[in-house]
Amino acid sequence: MSRTAHQDLHSEQGALRGEHSGRSRNPVIKVMDLAWLEFEKPDLDCAEVFARDFGFQIAARTERELWLRGTFAGPPCMVIRRGSISRFIGPAFRAAERGDLDRLARATGAEVRDADVPGGGKSAHLLDPSGFPVRVVHCAGQLPELPGQQPLLLNFGTDHRRVNATQRAPREPSRIQRLGHLVLETRVFARALDWYLDTLGMIVSDVLFLDGQRGRGPTMAFIRCDQGSRAVDHHTLAIHLGPGNGYVHSAYQVTDLDSIAAGGEYLKELGYKRSWGIGRHILGSQLFDYWRDPDHFMLEHFADGDLFSCDVDPGWAPMSTSGLAQWGPPTTRDFLGARPSPQRVRDVVQALRGDNEMDLARLLGLLKAANS
Repeated sequence: MSRTAHQDLHSEQGALRGEHSGRSRNPVIKVMDLAWLEFEKPDLDCAEVFARDFGFQIAARTERELWLRGTFAGPPCMVIRRGSISRFIGPAFRAAERGDLDRLARATGAEVRDADVPGGGKSAHLLDPSGFPVRVVHCAGQLPELPGQQPLLLNFGTDHRRVNATQRAPREPSRIQRLGHLVLETRVFARALDWYLDTLGMIVSDVLFLDGQRGRGPTMAFIRCDQGSRAVDHHTLAIHLGPGNGYVHSAYQVTDLDSIAAGGEYLKELGYKRSWGIGRHILGSQLFDYWRDPDHFMLEHFADGDLFSCDVDPGWAPMSTSGLAQWGPPTTRDFLGARPSPQRVRDVVQALRGDNEMDLARLLGLLKAANS
């Protein structure tokens, strides 16, 4: 049996004739990357304590706002504004040029405003099909680079790079370098996928489908930015079909495996809850470790992810829990969001009754995937 590019690269197979191409023929713009994520929380002091423990640096702090950043030069990673409840607001993406905001305004009716961000700039305000506010920003300046964690010098077989020296990873927070990706759940997956491709010019790296339901189309997509021949993260955004519309997790790059592990030990000693890890993913190949903050939001430390240029076509694979990792501990119910709760029951009932892409067959397929 001959091997295909997909088998050798990132997936067993690609799209079949007539299936989703994974990109738009004529997108309005092409965003460069995620800029930051926006949250609201009642207690900014508590949020700052976790942020420092998780490995963020503080970019700015006022009575009403907390801006978090990594060590790389660029925009902040996250803004947390004071609010009555803890909730995810939406993502901000980085435009390639100022004129992209005007193109969005003409094509979608988006309003262009001053960007409320350290350093200033402009932002276009949109709403995706799931109801998430999405900002596309062009910032006037960027934060300077900060000192980062240095990767440990490793010995490999006969390649001895460290001699007469011991290896001691410091027990300290994993120093975050940058925001990597965001994962969202939506009841209107197909519409949301097309919106991000058509409006923001993103392209698909991999899609997943439910067992026995491939003909109905995919139910999860890992999407990257299109920067032509310049290789970028395997996914900047991932979206999957589910009974709710909401935040799943966000991921932040750190230096290496030792940074993930030592930072995880630091978090564990402080009493924070690990959701799942440490392991290595299949799609995207990242080393990962997932944690819950005090407001139960899931955040990921990752390192060593795949980088794809625009030439790589989408891969197709069945959705399954066993397909999430090459190695690592068993996937937890907490990570899968499978713990029953009154809100989850309400989400399922509303989804099955509503005008969306969830029906009983899809729900049963998702349950089967979670146990496969």
